Amino acid sequence: MRLVTFRDGAAQKIGAVQGDMLVDLSELAPDMLTLIDGGPALLDRLWELVARDTTARMPLEGVTLLAPIPRPRKNMMCLGLNYASHAAESARFRGRPTVLPEYPVVFTKAVSAVNHPDGVIPYDPQVSAEIDWEVELAFVIGRAGKQISRDVALEYVFGYTIFNDISARDIQNRHKQFFLGKSLDGTAPFGPWLVTPDELPDPHALGLRLRVNGITRQDANTCDLIFKIPDIIATLSNGMTLEPGDIIATGTPSGVGMGMQPPTYLQPGDTLEAEIDGIGVLRNTVGGR
Repeated sequence: MRLVTFRDGAAQKIGAVQGDMLVDLSELAPDMLTLIDGGPALLDRLWELVARDTTARMPLEGVTLLAPIPRPRKNMMCLGLNYASHAAESARFRGRPTVLPEYPVVFTKAVSAVNHPDGVIPYDPQVSAEIDWEVELAFVIGRAGKQISRDVALEYVFGYTIFNDISARDIQNRHKQFFLGKSLDGTAPFGPWLVTPDELPDPHALGLRLRVNGITRQDANTCDLIFKIPDIIATLSNGMTLEPGDIIATGTPSGVGMGMQPPTYLQPGDTLEAEIDGIGVLRNTVGGR
């Protein structure tokens, strides 16, 4: 199942995508967080609704897709240096030897950074002139848990999506930590939908790519993740309760602008296409202020 948040006229609703059509799910829940909170019982009703031949459908192209969760309850959690290739290019950029992390490197992005499919990424050179791209597989937690074991961790995943961790490298390097350089407005586009786990039985065997103006800059596979999703969930839930609707991005592979020779960053008018097998394509453009 592919679940979306969309705007139809002035109304914001949730729906299920079937081919090029969309099933309106607003009779089940007003938004994606409410749907997630409803747990298995509400999901069973969702499947029943979608299966009805009499359920009204509308063309997908006739609506505007928003981020699946337009306003998360909490900061989005992200992993840094979770592909060996990206850890190596990051070390080269800083003139340091490559040392792979012993434990997951975790940071957060502010909820105000959320952006949408086909959304414009703000660009203000007075704020940052080093805006970079990072395609990532992200997942959303479906039920609360603490001290979650690796053996059952995937049972806590509600769905998967594409995440582009847009990063202001100059700010990130200036402040010696990730949060400010990762949290500029509009620097967390994700979507175009949530794909339920039944459609992605192995999230660690997915090709992921990112194109800038049609040129492939990143091309890797989630099998190369240093810390797999069960490791991530077990680590984050060790003393901290994960809650329904939490968004967790798993890290990016090599091929970011910072790692190019010379480093190359996004400019106004650039088009980004982040793609993950089994999910689809997340498109965004770089605009002005």
